[in-house]
Amino acid sequence: MAIPKLIDVEISSDRKSITLAWNNNESARFHAIWLRDNCLDANTRDPQSHQRLLTIQDIPENISMAQAGICESRNSLEFTFTPNDYSSEFPSSWLYQYRYSANKLPENGFVAAGIELWNEDLANNLPRASWKALLDDDNALAQWLRNVRRYGFALIYDLPVTDNTVSRVVERFGFVRTTNYGRYFDVRAEVNASNLAYTSLGLQVHTDNPYRDPVPGLQLLHCLQSDADGGESTLVDGFKAALVLREENRVAFDLLSSHSVRFEFCDEGKANLSAKAPLITLSPEGEILEVRFNNRSTAPFNLPFDVMEDYYAAYRAFAEILERPEMEVSFHMKAGELFIVDNRRVMHGRKGYSGAGSRHLQGCYADRDGLYSKLAVLSQNNLT
Repeated sequence: MAIPKLIDVEISSDRKSITLAWNNNESARFHAIWLRDNCLDANTRDPQSHQRLLTIQDIPENISMAQAGICESRNSLEFTFTPNDYSSEFPSSWLYQYRYSANKLPENGFVAAGIELWNEDLANNLPRASWKALLDDDNALAQWLRNVRRYGFALIYDLPVTDNTVSRVVERFGFVRTTNYGRYFDVRAEVNASNLAYTSLGLQVHTDNPYRDPVPGLQLLHCLQSDADGGESTLVDGFKAALVLREENRVAFDLLSSHSVRFEFCDEGKANLSAKAPLITLSPEGEILEVRFNNRSTAPFNLPFDVMEDYYAAYRAFAEILERPEMEVSFHMKAGELFIVDNRRVMHGRKGYSGAGSRHLQGCYADRDGLYSKLAVLSQNNLT
């Protein structure tokens, strides 16, 4: 992509901002205080870590633009601030990337750029890759990580059917998050199970560990054995479901996003966990950040009396959307296959399976920042 060329700069009459124009017919305004706060020079940013050296108190309250001009040879903006005559320079490409003046506050309930919402139609084109490719080819790894960010899940096939392979997958892009379940855990039917996941019962789609603060950002499940009848894995895009709820029942959406509920888990003598959050978490600007839904772990709702019945109606409406067949992607995992889900977005579940045969998965948790960091590094290395 060609870098737009700066062709004009104009200082406002009060000298508190400037307007820039590029040769692609785009323009943007920038405040003087914003420009000073984000200077890229060595007096403002540490050359090694690139972390900011000045504080907001270091910037004069009455800062304004003394002068500004274009350096055509470097395609950059040169400027000087007053009252302290501080001068610096910005590349045109950096200013173009961070232009903000056209930003508008959207309606509550939007998703970030780069996220693709999905339903059952994705079943015909599941994002998947072979383990050998992810080990040997950073381009393949970058594409797989990009799919995790885009869809909130992805699959791997041809993994070795060996203990703790699931942790090795995480180590390819980030770090395992150890919990009370250990570095990794087994999912199979047990006698006197401490968690319904360790039974042969079907499980409604859910996000894992909503009783933690923060909730694990990623969950991985690796299939070691699967010769039981049934037990298909099911996935639902929680962001898609939340937006369907908003479209069909705005009152319900507002209730679930404006009231927090508590989630709890107790493993006698081993763990007693509790966290409070909305079922649908929005940023202050209205972006959908997280969905928490787990009928097994919700504590008694503690809401105002006048809200309770309406909240239950909203809760039911959301749950019914999650159960719609057109919202679900399902597949039968084979030994040597693994799926990863963004546990703050994509809900997973399973259908019940028979007592005949065996179904054995190993799982672990990780945090999203490790995955996003690895993807950013690979992208900086110009991998596709």
